[in-house]
Amino acid sequence: MSRIGKQPIAIPTGVTITVGDSEITVAGPKGSLNVLIQPNTTTKVEGDQIIVTRKDDEANSKAWHGLQRSLLNNAVQGVTQGFEKKLEVNGVGFRLSGGGKQIELALGFSHPIKYTAPEGIDLKVNKMEITVSGIDKQKVGQVAAEIRALRKPEPYKGKGIKYVDETIIRKAGKAGSTKP
Repeated sequence: MSRIGKQPIAIPTGVTITVGDSEITVAGPKGSLNVLIQPNTTTKVEGDQIIVTRKDDEANSKAWHGLQRSLLNNAVQGVTQGFEKKLEVNGVGFRLSGGGKQIELALGFSHPIKYTAPEGIDLKVNKMEITVSGIDKQKVGQVAAEIRALRKPEPYKGKGIKYVDETIIRKAGKAGSTKP
């Protein structure tokens, strides 16, 4: 049995789960998410728990089993608490402005970059920090990765956009001349 797949998911109060033919709808206080049903898995709501089982013991079924449980757990967590990622901007002359759905970044290019968030994602700017938040874990991670890709941190001075908890391995630069 999959170590992840066999664990039941607790349904918090205020969350409703609807199992359909091809997708599962998870609705809560922050919104609603749809999770596709993976092949060779079955999902049952028993009391205040969601139980995911698989139909056979083939390798693909085992992989789908754990994935289905993780996707459902992320949906339940998203509609109750939500997800967020924080990005930090480092660099002389780099600036941030905006918030809500659109931010403007001055990252040392000849023009400012305007980034518009997709539906369901909220952007907050606090000095040199960007907070990406939403109920869909995949969308939050994707938007954070897209913003980071606008100016990846470089290894010599550490300039660029990085995750708050990310460590940038620094390189030594030029050592200088050894001639007398």
